[in-house]
Amino acid sequence: MMTEPDALALLRCLQLSSPGLPIGAYSYSQGLEWAVECGWVTSEASLAEWLREQLGASVGPLDVAVYARLHAAARGEDDVALAYWNDVLLAHRETSELRADDRDRGAALLRLLRDFDVRAVPTLTHDVSLATAHALAAVRWGLPLDIATHAYAWAWLEGQVIAGVKLIPLGQAAGQRLLFTLGREVPAAVAAGLACADEDIGGALPALAIASCRHETQYTRLFRS
Repeated sequence: MMTEPDALALLRCLQLSSPGLPIGAYSYSQGLEWAVECGWVTSEASLAEWLREQLGASVGPLDVAVYARLHAAARGEDDVALAYWNDVLLAHRETSELRADDRDRGAALLRLLRDFDVRAVPTLTHDVSLATAHALAAVRWGLPLDIATHAYAWAWLEGQVIAGVKLIPLGQAAGQRLLFTLGREVPAAVAAGLACADEDIGGALPALAIASCRHETQYTRLFRS
């Protein structure tokens, strides 16, 4: 049997990674909408490849690696380090839409956390990344780093699969197959990100940047990015 604190931490983890969290995640496709429009992503298999590339080349070595530093800064109440790594992550967003996506969802989560009495950081009153707000909540609720990073990566994966199911479109069973298959690869991506040295942090996904840029002028859109 889990202890009550462990059970509560698990429930908080599920809450943080839920697609029902009211931070507007359903509004963003992160370039996927244009990738579908131009024919780069047209099927369950091509969506799997699109997401697998991001998981290994960006989510792990960039998002998870920076998240680890944000979590440590939040745990040590080091506002300077928290602000630094927050800015590093936002600086790696290659387009205005990707930056707005991260900034808007981070601000929304931070507002929600203030309602939950999670400590706000005065130096991060503007342009808060989603990972920063997520790490603050994780520390406040006693989620260890390995659990928090898996929850963060899973939330990204689930959001992208949901977007792909709507856009291609795919059936719900296909979406679940994608989550089942790609979910096996999340632990390796998280482990690689946690092992990153400072000088190795970063991600290079030209196709994603191009898709995001082209999405800004796409004629019809369901998503904001």
